[in-house]
This record gives sequence, C-alpha cells and structure tokens, in this order.
Amino acid sequence: MASLQSRLAWFFLQRTLSRKMAGFSRKEMRRFLDDVGRKSKLPKQIKTEKINVGGMPAESLCTPDARDGQTILYLHGGGYSVGSCDSYRQLVSYIALAAKMRLILIEYRLAPEFPFPAALDDAITAYQWLLDSGALPKNIALAGDSAGGGLALATAVSLRDKKIALPRAIVCLSPWTDLGHTGESSITGSSRELILIPKMLKAYAADYVGNNSLEDPRISPLYADLSGLPPLLIQVGSREILLSDSTNLAERARNAGVDVTLEVWDSMWHVWQAFIDYIPESKQAINGIGEFLRKHLKEI
Repeated sequence: MASLQSRLAWFFLQRTLSRKMAGFSRKEMRRFLDDVGRKSKLPKQIKTEKINVGGMPAESLCTPDARDGQTILYLHGGGYSVGSCDSYRQLVSYIALAAKMRLILIEYRLAPEFPFPAALDDAITAYQWLLDSGALPKNIALAGDSAGGGLALATAVSLRDKKIALPRAIVCLSPWTDLGHTGESSITGSSRELILIPKMLKAYAADYVGNNSLEDPRISPLYADLSGLPPLLIQVGSREILLSDSTNLAERARNAGVDVTLEVWDSMWHVWQAFIDYIPESKQAINGIGEFLRKHLKEI
C-alpha cells in the first residue's frame, strides 16, 4: 500500500505541478527543471566534480566508500529534449550513495537541435571514454530513467552489435522503450498519469526521431534483439502511461534469455525515485537499485 506521504504528494502534484508543466514550452521546461535541480540538496557524503567526457559536459559524483574502479554511467531522462546535470544531480547522487560507486552523469546532445542518432552516439562515446580511461567492463553499469532508460538499452544493444564488451548490469527507471506508444498503458492510461503529458511525449518523439522509423530498435529498444544483454533491473510505477513500455520490455528480454528483475511499484508515478525529499518509496526504490548493482558488480 502506498504511504501517506506519497498519497499527499500525488494530490499536491496533480493539483499544482502537473497543470503548471502542461503549459510549458520546451525552453521553459528546461529552465524549470534546472532551477528545481539547483535548489535540491545533495547528501553530505557526495563529492561532485565537473569533467569532460569525450567532448561532453559531465559530472563525476563519488562517495567516500565508493568501490575502486566501479562506475555507473547514467543517462538522464527528459524525452531526449530536456534534462541536464543540474536537473539530475540530486537523484543520481543518491543512486551513487546506495550503490557505493562512482557515477558519471553526462549531458548528451538534445533534440530538436540534435535529433537521433546524436544521443545514442554520445552515450556510446561516453562508454568508450570509460574504457579508454582504464575502466573494466565488468566494473561498469549503465543506468537511466525515462528516455535515458531507453537510451541505456539502445546503447547496450549497439555496443553488443559493435562487438564492444558490455557493462556488467543495466538499470532502467520507467524506461521509454516504445516511442510509437503502442502499448496498452499508452492508449488507456493517460487518466492515471501524473508527470507525463501524452501530447508532449508525441512532440518530443517526433523531434528526436525525425524521418526515421519509430520501430527502429536504436530508437525504440522494445523492438531490438535483446539477446546477450547483462542482468537488467526495471522499476516502474503502476500508474504510469509508460507501464507497458516496461512490462513488454521485461517479457521480450526474458524471452531472449536476459536475467530480468521487474519491479512494478503500486500507485507510483513516473520516476518517483526523484522525490526522495518527500516520499519513503523513493528511498526504498533507490536502496533496491544499490543492492542490485552491488550484487552484480561484486568482486569476481
């Protein structure tokens, strides 16, 4: 059962934030998310450092007890159109803390200024940068939320096809895996959605995809051959319009022989993990991410 805090948060967000965000332009959304992120407090243990990753702005977040050589490459969400280090710094800092790992957060190029395949190319570049810096694939995890979750999967599939050694694990928070929105929840679930706006999602998809096919597996990894991918953790809320993106992905991945852990969180909304200041379910989910990563990236 959902906590009292989450029920109150749902009511507040539904009456305020959701309505406010519905009227935002892309420029306003970028500015709003960055402003909120800059005001968010980080755990005292986290040390941040601005770095350059293959020509991209990025940040390294680390904790005193981070295990040597183990790194999470995090790809932020935002419909391939919004999001930055500022807007995601707090969420990923808690993931780094829970996993006891260094985390690299990159600012891949965004649409519509840079449509597909810019984000995918940047993610592959960042992974190769880690390898070139001496990181071992067995000590790397890919993670992302929403569009970043789909991008993490597309990156892993592309690495496999390029015969580049894969990371040890993948974590997807409410991943956007079907940009054509053909899943049942995309068709029937808009009345339950709190954060995502269907009209906005379709606009973001069109800007990112351009003249390419919505079923291109590099764009919508739901349609990819997922065989050979490392263990996969998927967390999704039961009220999400993207619920089917996760459940259908989990089914296809299992059928391809992937070790999948699917967690459907009752009454949770899109990327509720980011609300760690307000609801206990956020901390619980992030702790679960940490346990998953520590389990799969343990000493070999």
